[in-house]
This record gives sequence, structure tokens and C-alpha cells, in this order.
Amino acid sequence: MKRLTSNITSAYIEAANRLRPKTKKRKIVAYVESYDDIFFWRSVLSEFEDENTAFEVMLPSRTNLNRGKKTAMMNQLGESLGTCMIACVDADLDYLLQRSTPSSLRMLSNPYVVHTYAYSIENYQCYAPSLHNVCVMATLNDRNIFNFEEYLRQYSEIVYELFVWLVWLHRKGRYNDFPLNSFNNITAVEQLNVFKPEEALEKVRKSVNRKLAWLQQHVKEAKGKLTPLKQELADLGLQKDNTYLFIQGHHLMENVVDAAITPVCTLLRREREKNIKMLAKGNSQQMNNELSCYSHSQFQPEQMLRRNTQYKECETYQRLRTHIQNFLKN
Repeated sequence: MKRLTSNITSAYIEAANRLRPKTKKRKIVAYVESYDDIFFWRSVLSEFEDENTAFEVMLPSRTNLNRGKKTAMMNQLGESLGTCMIACVDADLDYLLQRSTPSSLRMLSNPYVVHTYAYSIENYQCYAPSLHNVCVMATLNDRNIFNFEEYLRQYSEIVYELFVWLVWLHRKGRYNDFPLNSFNNITAVEQLNVFKPEEALEKVRKSVNRKLAWLQQHVKEAKGKLTPLKQELADLGLQKDNTYLFIQGHHLMENVVDAAITPVCTLLRREREKNIKMLAKGNSQQMNNELSCYSHSQFQPEQMLRRNTQYKECETYQRLRTHIQNFLKN
């Protein structure tokens, strides 16, 4: 028994030595906010690994279940953030608030905090040019029946003015005058018909215009202040046609993108099932086998959104890449 244990130990060590890199890499620990963030930041940081540098993405605490942005930035090891220990977090509104609040100042002033530039990882996962592919992954049907890019462009243009108001008020610390959840309620898309999306978008437009009229009447001190703010926000990446990247990510995914992607996937599935039944030509056993096979090959759209990595052409993502490059360079 002693000899057997010795052989096993020797083989284990030999295998471990073969796996050991010839030159020791510099490991950088990256703290993230939650479980979902681990996959996203692993996908981002993998691009920057080489023979000298490796990242380990983990939750901010090994001693408790605390999670979230504040925990990632100010965990029990928070004082040790540095060249080998960084925090990777959602930007939220803090990026656009530009140090006007304590949380924004904390995030933007720390050189060892990397943020998304878009509101959150969900905004990237809902990147408009990638959504058709998300439908294909979910339904295994490549027919393009909905223009997601045009849908989110129009949606962005509708909510843009109201979003600028939100940023202006939050920079002033006037959260109660226009809470984020109020913006979300006004800009939610309901009962979208994928063949007539303009009807649902028009309802959003009317809700937005009512709130804009109220703000213009009751917050008169903002007159003349929004135009220079728009230019500043444009320099930060916010444009009329990409506002969806900067609104709250959960709201975008659940109340804007899901309103379109779920009915689109339902239609694509029904179309594929209809095609299978037609091709079976009355052979019920073959039809049932094929339908069962197709059913087991499908995924829920939300699952595919959460695993979507086709956002790397996004302009805000390029800012994120530059941020990481500069960190590694310096």
C-alpha cells in the first residue's frame, strides 16, 4: 500500500509539473459584483492574458456572502487594491455623473477600479446588432423577422431627452425629484406586436412627453443647462441613438429587450415546428422524434442573453478595452 501511494503521489506531482508554466505569470485578482459578472469579466479579461499576465476573477469575499458594487470596491481587502488586485464593476449612473456624487467620485478616482462604461453588463448582453444571433442560439432558426437595431435606435431616441433630465437632476443630488424607478416605469415597453412595434413605441413616446412637459414646467432652473450637458454626455459616449446602453441594465433587459425577443423567439419556434410537421409527411413517429429532438436543442432567450459575448464592436466596450490596456501599461 505504501508503494502504491508513492507512485500515485509521484504521478500527481509529475503531472502538476507538466502543467506548470515555464515562467511564472503575474496574477491579477479581479473582484466582481455577483455570480453573473464572473462570466462577463472572464470573457473581457481573457483577451489581455499573455505569457506574463493572468487574471483570476472572483467574488469580493471568501468569508461571507456579501456581494455588490460597494463590496467589490470596499471589501475587507479593499485597501489592498493595486497593481495585482482590481475591482471590476458596473458603471451604473456613476460614470455619467462624473464625480458629482460620493459613489461616482469613489469609482472614478480609484485607478484600480475598472467599470463597464455602459450602465452594466446587461446593456452589453443586449447590444442591438447581436440580438438576432441570440434568437438563433435560442431557437435554431436563422430567419430574420425583426429589426432589433432599428427598434433600439428608435427607443433610444424616444427616451434620450428624458434620460438627460435624469442625469442632470441626479448630478444635483435631486434623486427624489426623479427617481430611477420612475424613469423605468415611464419608459417600459408593453404589449409589443413584433409586426407593428411602432404602436408600443408610440405609447412610450406619449408617456415620455408627458413627463418632459411636467419637468419643463416645474424645474425651470434647468432652462439652458441641458444643452451643454448633452455635449458633455456625448463626449462620454451617450448619443441619441444609443441611449439604451446607458439606462439601467435590468430594466433594459426585462422591460425593453425581452418585450421583443420573447415573442420573436416564440414565432421562430412555431415556424420551425410547423416546418418539421410538414416535412414528416404524415409519419407521426418520425415527426414526434424530430419535434422532441428540436425541443431538447432549444434554450430560453434569457439564458442566451446572459451568455452573449457579441458586443465587442460596441463603442463603449472599446473605452473599456482602452481602460484595461492603460492599466496594464502603467
